Amino acid sequence: MIFWLVCIVMTLVVAAIIAGPLVRGGRVAEENPDIAVYRAQLDEIERDLARDLLAPDEAERARTEVARRLLAANRAKTTPNKAGKGSLLAPALIGAGILGISVYVYWAIGAPGYPDMPLQARLAASEEMRANRPGQAALEAAAPAPPPVEVPDEYREAITQLRVIAPTRPDDLEAWSLLASHEVELRNYAGAAKAQAQVIAIKGDAVEMIDRQRLLDLMVVAAGGFVSPEAEDVINTILDEDRANIAALYYLGALYNQTDRPDLALRLWRDLVETGDPNNFHIASARAQISDAAFRAGVEYALPETRGPTFAQMEAASQLPPEEQQAMIGNMVSGLANRLATQGGPAQDWARLIRSYGSIGETEAARAVWEEAQQVFVSSMRGMEILTNAARDAGVLDE
Repeated sequence: MIFWLVCIVMTLVVAAIIAGPLVRGGRVAEENPDIAVYRAQLDEIERDLARDLLAPDEAERARTEVARRLLAANRAKTTPNKAGKGSLLAPALIGAGILGISVYVYWAIGAPGYPDMPLQARLAASEEMRANRPGQAALEAAAPAPPPVEVPDEYREAITQLRVIAPTRPDDLEAWSLLASHEVELRNYAGAAKAQAQVIAIKGDAVEMIDRQRLLDLMVVAAGGFVSPEAEDVINTILDEDRANIAALYYLGALYNQTDRPDLALRLWRDLVETGDPNNFHIASARAQISDAAFRAGVEYALPETRGPTFAQMEAASQLPPEEQQAMIGNMVSGLANRLATQGGPAQDWARLIRSYGSIGETEAARAVWEEAQQVFVSSMRGMEILTNAARDAGVLDE
């Protein structure tokens, strides 16, 4: 109730400030133009007296006469206009309009009846939301079913048989790897995640980071894009081994974003989108959501421009026939190479060029760019890290 009273009072004050001149305008009379003439004459008398053009007694008589006329003009300068109904109508309409528009706008985009929530209360609500969010099984059950995939009946029957055979062979790595792969083909992401979890269990200490990342991807997709507590456990396991893992950092940001902590999501995603390769799936996903997270966090943020072949361009190129695909990628790579040669660019752009050359099989060109980039960024530890990773991805360096 106090909130509404404060809003109404503030709105009325603003309306009064705006409408006040209109009300006063009906009551203030126009100034008599003779007043300015008489004031000018008094000034002129003083100047003539100072230049000895007038005798003191003549100046006094002239000053007295002009002063008499000025007083008469002052008495007659106002002819009060009483504000009638017509003159008060416009200010009244303006005040009512401001009040009505303010209430409408707040009712449309505000939160009527929503109590004020201090910072500590909001943080506590976020923690409660995170602690009580549904588990993986519940999220999978609530997730919308993906569109069906058209496959031959023989293929679908073979996968059905594999689903029966694999559980009878809990240590058969090949069977579970095949099942995980084929479940993805059929868009049964929940089944694929379970099979991938079994692959990791079979590998034990020999498990690779790519296996955990694949499991994390599958779990989030199967949960309809939400990060479950079980998926959070996988994130923590990955980050324990690699604090800079892009996939884990992206999904940790997604978890914060989903539990009303867009400020923390922005902090994680900002580093990814500003230093990482936009062709990376997880970085591209962060770029797609970071502006909304910044808006909700109350931070002004401009998404950095991508330069060179983008994720969308590379995806479009992959849909073309092989000859056109190579030509399109070649043109994009050539454009990036020319820009770096003439204008230079950050380590991320050099890394993108190295990877691009590697993706089209031009290893020697990738190696040449790698060697040149080392000279440019030799004093930048972060730049050398980015370039080294790109060189490994392009096959220029050994693992």
